[in-house]
Amino acid sequence: MTASAAESACRVMVFARAPTPGEAKTRLIPALGAEGAAALHRRLVMHCLRAAGDSRLGPVELWCAPDTSDPFFRECERRIGAGLHAQGEGDLGARMQRAFESALAHAARAILVGSDIPALSAQYLRDADQALARGDDAVIGPAEDGGYVLIGLSRCDPELFRDIPWGGPEVMAETRRRIASLAWRSSELPVLWDVDRPEDLGRLPQEKR
Repeated sequence: MTASAAESACRVMVFARAPTPGEAKTRLIPALGAEGAAALHRRLVMHCLRAAGDSRLGPVELWCAPDTSDPFFRECERRIGAGLHAQGEGDLGARMQRAFESALAHAARAILVGSDIPALSAQYLRDADQALARGDDAVIGPAEDGGYVLIGLSRCDPELFRDIPWGGPEVMAETRRRIASLAWRSSELPVLWDVDRPEDLGRLPQEKR
């Protein structure tokens, strides 16, 4: 691949924790048990990676926590062809910034998604990439809970990720404010939901339960 071809690609990054029972999807443990929550986490990660691959936007990267050593991550690499990267230290914002800086060093555009989004589709990812290709600096996929399920960037600024109240209901609103303060051009995709709480389980497609 030539340098210009590499620069034209969009990289799709999936953030995921290792599916360690008792540590993965802990808020679902009361409903599913530790093993069940970890098994669901594995299925959801695979779903998001497949959507990323099916989008055919460019290289798919799996950003792993705490590192890339878990056998499940190696399985994802083998089955999906995802490149493995360690998220590294710091809060979620620091880790996201690090991932974007890495991706945008090699591509004109980058999209990052979580790993617990049953409704994520290849088309949703393509819509995000199209917004960036049209000239947006940022594109966001809001989540029902006040956060977001997707963020795509054609440039990176630490202000997007510094001192955000991650996990709370103000993440999306604060991110909108940060984008406005940067005077960036941006757009938003339709709202999706993610799987965080036992009450979310009833919405899952049967094959992902």
